[in-house]
Formats: sequence, C-alpha cells, structure tokens
Amino acid sequence: MVSAMDYRKIITVEAGKRGGKPCIRGLRVTVYDMLDYLAAGMTSEQILKEFPYLTEEDIRACLAYAADRERRVVVAAG
Repeated sequence: MVSAMDYRKIITVEAGKRGGKPCIRGLRVTVYDMLDYLAAGMTSEQILKEFPYLTEEDIRACLAYAADRERRVVVAAG
C-alpha cells in the first residue's frame, strides 16, 4: 500500500475565503473545484496550463484530502 500524502500544508481552510471551504495554499481554488475539473475530464497538464500558479503537488494534495475525507465517512445502515 502506498502511504498517503501529507496535504495539511497545502490544503487550507480560512473562514472568510470561499465560504470556509478547503482551498489550495490559501488561494481561491477549492478542493471541490479541482475535483470537478478532474471529473470533467481535464488532465493534470491541462489544469496546470490553465492555472500556472498551481503545481502537480497541489493536485495530488486535493486528491489525498478527498480520499482522507471519504475514508472518514460513516454510512448508517438501514
């Protein structure tokens, strides 16, 4: 099993920014935005070209953050 990336220095949450949603390095790009771009079929290369201030590590941090949140979700039986 591959060890998970430590996204805590990349993914930030600020109450007054984007409604307190998790963002990349205090920028106005949210984890949700990044996941939405990837789900729509954009490649990492396309995202980095569109947003030159982002890095490949930023994209991986978003994925690691989402995976960590998913791992913590508890589904009630019933």
